[in-house]
Amino acid sequence: MKYNLAVFFSLIFLLLSCKDDNQKRIAENKKEMQKRAVVFKNIEKGWVLYDEPVTEAGEKSIASWNEWRIFLAELAVKPKKTIRAFQQKSKALSKKVMALDDNIPYEYNKPPIKSRISTLITKVRLLDLFIHLDNIPDKKVTLLVSEINLELVSLQRQMDKIVEKSKIPIEEGESDLLKMMDTTRAIPNTPIIDPNIPRVE
Repeated sequence: MKYNLAVFFSLIFLLLSCKDDNQKRIAENKKEMQKRAVVFKNIEKGWVLYDEPVTEAGEKSIASWNEWRIFLAELAVKPKKTIRAFQQKSKALSKKVMALDDNIPYEYNKPPIKSRISTLITKVRLLDLFIHLDNIPDKKVTLLVSEINLELVSLQRQMDKIVEKSKIPIEEGESDLLKMMDTTRAIPNTPIIDPNIPRVE
């Protein structure tokens, strides 16, 4: 009888403790869902990327620079409904931005453009990293989106500067001056030996 009574009380205790754990788990899940909903709303509100060319050079480069056109088209489609959609979008953006560095058109293949593309790649990859974390820092994600926009504008303005510089006509003699300033064409600095001077051997 004592044994049956002990088993009965232990079963009741076990059932009550399980019920208590379930209530805690349900409360934690509800809290987590609310937190995710707030993060999603903040990211959705802050996800505004410049998908249209800002400058004339940026607009003209769409015709000749295929990777640039594909990247801007990817920026134009805003994800909806879930965090997972934003994660997939950031992954796609990360792949598309990497292609920009591989196939830069000849007129833009200059250090200022390359450095801006590298910075843009870094920002997009950081966005991809932060949005895939378990606890997504929504403020950091929205900050990175605004930084990506700044880098896009900077890149297009630099393209514009290059186009404007190429329109400036070269003055007479300027090409010769540029050739003279080119250090790769310089004559090596070797001492000239005069055959008339006596040498010690």
